[in-house]
Amino acid sequence: MFYFINQSYIGGKMRKFTENDVTPEHIFFERRKLIQAMGVMGAASLIPNIAQANDDGRKVLSFAKDNNSQSLVLTPENKVIGYNNFYEFGLAKEMPAKYASAMKTEPWTLRVEGEVEKPMTFDVHQLMKQLPLEERIYRFRCVEAWSMVIPWIGFELNKLLALVQPTSKAKYVAFETLYDPETMPGVKNPFFGGGLIYPYVEGLTIEEAMHPLTLLSVGLYGKTLAPQNGAPIRLVVPWKYGFKNIKSIVKIKLTSEQPVTTWNQAAPQEYGFYANVNPTVDHPRWSQATERVIGGGGILGIKREPTLMFNGYEKEVAHLYKGLDLREYF
Repeated sequence: MFYFINQSYIGGKMRKFTENDVTPEHIFFERRKLIQAMGVMGAASLIPNIAQANDDGRKVLSFAKDNNSQSLVLTPENKVIGYNNFYEFGLAKEMPAKYASAMKTEPWTLRVEGEVEKPMTFDVHQLMKQLPLEERIYRFRCVEAWSMVIPWIGFELNKLLALVQPTSKAKYVAFETLYDPETMPGVKNPFFGGGLIYPYVEGLTIEEAMHPLTLLSVGLYGKTLAPQNGAPIRLVVPWKYGFKNIKSIVKIKLTSEQPVTTWNQAAPQEYGFYANVNPTVDHPRWSQATERVIGGGGILGIKREPTLMFNGYEKEVAHLYKGLDLREYF
């Protein structure tokens, strides 16, 4: 059985989701049990009075193309922009595409501070011109056991951090999403946003942040990010579960101590700080051994594949966790 989300908002038109577009029923409801336990599920269906735009206003970008040496099959663009978790705009997968257009993404500044020699505030749109952009075709694995392949556009996080010069005390990197109750219904109304503590925050070790696979993305499919995908700038760490890939970032802070992260704070027994994709460590309420591939098919096109260790990036990143018990530090 699968949980059917009624419709998506793509290209200004409403479209029914097919069975291939949705999260398996038991996983959808299992994850929502946590939200229900917070006492906020009863009014989650309330629809806020927020304007919706027909045109997402995405701009064409100039960037170095990825040669896709692994021959990964891209997820259709309409699925990538129409099926999202962004609880600031609602719990159901189609809600971010409907409501995130109210979020103002220009102008946008990004503050980088903490254990750095040169704390700076960047204009993100100027930063996009300052640092050369490149395409990275990455696997994307949600903790809910579905996956995509997405052609992100951006620059390595380490290039931004080099500009602020981390000190020797910098052991972790903390990230913070925009906090705007006026445009984010899930922030303004805890019933609509799942009862999470906002602003949404995430973190990496300094070694993870400096790894060349770790990307700050400003676009996908050749254009700037849609609001529901985390415009204008978001984190992409391809070997970690999707909730680590924080969206619409306004602040980065380098710290000496492990930072608080949103889902780990909400349910530490279910969502660890590291959140590495690992098929041998199940979520307490569902298996992580396989994943449902979001593809271009319909009801008959459902495809499950074995989940790869570190989401297929084991060769590149396993050394970061040498000697670490991945069952304890999940």
